[in-house]
Amino acid sequence: MERIDSRLAAALTRRRLLASAGASSAAIATMPLWAQSLYDLGLPGKPSTRPLTTTFPTKGEMILHRTRPPLLETPMEVFNDGVFTPNDRFFVRWHWASVPDSVDAASFRLKIHGHVDKEIELTLDNLLNDYERIEYPAINQCSGNSRGLFEPYVIGGEWGNGAMGNAMWTGVRLKDVLEKAGVKQGAVDVRFAGLDEALMPDAPQFMKSLKADHAMDGEVMIAFAMNGEQLPLLNGFPIRLIVPGWYSTYWVKMLASIEVLDHEDDQFWMAKAYKIPDTPNANVAPGTKDFPKVAINKMVPRSFVTNLKNGDAVAGGKPLAVSGIAMGGDTGVAKVEISTDGGKSWAETTLGKDEGKYGFRRFDASVDAPATGSLAIMVRCTNSDNIAQPMDMVWNPGGYMQCGVETVTVTTGEKA
Repeated sequence: MERIDSRLAAALTRRRLLASAGASSAAIATMPLWAQSLYDLGLPGKPSTRPLTTTFPTKGEMILHRTRPPLLETPMEVFNDGVFTPNDRFFVRWHWASVPDSVDAASFRLKIHGHVDKEIELTLDNLLNDYERIEYPAINQCSGNSRGLFEPYVIGGEWGNGAMGNAMWTGVRLKDVLEKAGVKQGAVDVRFAGLDEALMPDAPQFMKSLKADHAMDGEVMIAFAMNGEQLPLLNGFPIRLIVPGWYSTYWVKMLASIEVLDHEDDQFWMAKAYKIPDTPNANVAPGTKDFPKVAINKMVPRSFVTNLKNGDAVAGGKPLAVSGIAMGGDTGVAKVEISTDGGKSWAETTLGKDEGKYGFRRFDASVDAPATGSLAIMVRCTNSDNIAQPMDMVWNPGGYMQCGVETVTVTTGEKA
């Protein structure tokens, strides 16, 4: 059996590992916003600047949306540096404000219970040493990534495009852990809960479920490492669930409980929250209220230009380098195309190394920039199932699953 390297193993068994995130949040709340630089998310028709902060533990410079619970967005230029998002720049999203500011790794236990042959509790040492280790890259993307760009406006966290990240995750198969407990015949759902708690006693604990067959597919992971290092506290230390190809609402952080159910999970976060229109790309006409709904699930193809941003001034009359990242959703990237004539014609880009079907794929291209004027660059991904991004941005009242073709417009001429 392969064992995790000694450096990571030592880090994962150190007691009271990280500094207090709560203290940092309080510090941010009392800082004058004018003491921080601002980041423009380009949100349409509304104030779009947000403060940048370096105050959160284990995090570099991040876009601050909220302190309690922490909502931190990755600046888009970070994605231009490579297909793997650094841990210290990886976005953060919690549902409830009561997030532990430290975890005692030595006393931590993962409980597996419910419709099983025997209830078990696993230590971190068990997870590190008693199961086969697996590793793969996967994109963690908030269901509401890009919600701030929806037109017309929808209620919710107004993310730009940076509520996403790609990491190399290391851990063990959920399937192997469930088999240790023995899943009984008639299992329907598997429910996951973390250490975060609601502040109000009548608020529902954040829990998410997968169908039993999905939970046992051998790909869903209990991860203890991220890009070769221990999980940051804000990204779920000591362990979290990885559900490759699915939106991050299912990627439960600080995973502490796995319950096998003999019935469909009917608690709030499955029965009522994170519902999308049961339509292609979860798209309905703005203002639509009555439509069939399903629980959000698989991700869809997206692509982004990362070396340029709206309003950039570039040299005209010569080739312009364009590069970025793409995702296939729940499968790999087959091709990425670029258009400079409003989508009338498309040219394929050059794809970078395929690190794995669930991760980002880099693309590079060159376009002719006019001597003067403006240049609108559109980018479109088609995945391995031959599903392409829709030309138009989608809309639904939850602000979920944005996937329309992105356009970056630059000004050409004598570059200053």
